[in-house]
Amino acid sequence: MSPGFIPQHGGYRDLLAYQKAEAIYDATVYFCSRFIDPKSRTRDQMVQAARSGKQNIAEGSMASGTSKETEIKLMNVARASLEELLVDYQDYLRVNGLPVWDKNSPEACRIRSIRPQANDNHKSHGSYETYRTYIEAVTAGDAANAILCLIHQANYLLDRLIRQLEEAFVREGGLRERMTRARLDARNRPK
Repeated sequence: MSPGFIPQHGGYRDLLAYQKAEAIYDATVYFCSRFIDPKSRTRDQMVQAARSGKQNIAEGSMASGTSKETEIKLMNVARASLEELLVDYQDYLRVNGLPVWDKNSPEACRIRSIRPQANDNHKSHGSYETYRTYIEAVTAGDAANAILCLIHQANYLLDRLIRQLEEAFVREGGLRERMTRARLDARNRPK
């Protein structure tokens, strides 16, 4: 029996972009609980932007089987949410008179070079555990900058993923095209 026209979908936990987004969410929850006033509207907005980044990757991946358009749209929503969060961290640093690390600074290079630790329970390239000491055992400025590095990495990965999804859509089409091909193949099979 031939496979159906709905391809395998999901698998978002294996996406590096999702793994980074999950680490960003966990880091943001910690950062906001430690450094942002609980009564501040910014606190809720930052946590929600981080959550949106993570959740839209998961939702887009699950929708991919039936709607490539929805998958691409939700990956773009995730990207936009992480960009909003990036600006929130930049604002935090600016308003508090703290420096933003240059992308080539030793500190930023150190964050970019981090690999999962042997005791990291996830098979991921970037669970929160991997970055915990760079978020929790440092100043607010260093934590915000470390999270900025993670957001830049996630955004880069999402930009690449979105380009790949667009190219695949142009090459393969979406559900309607697969359905039509499956119907035509079934009609053309010998009885």
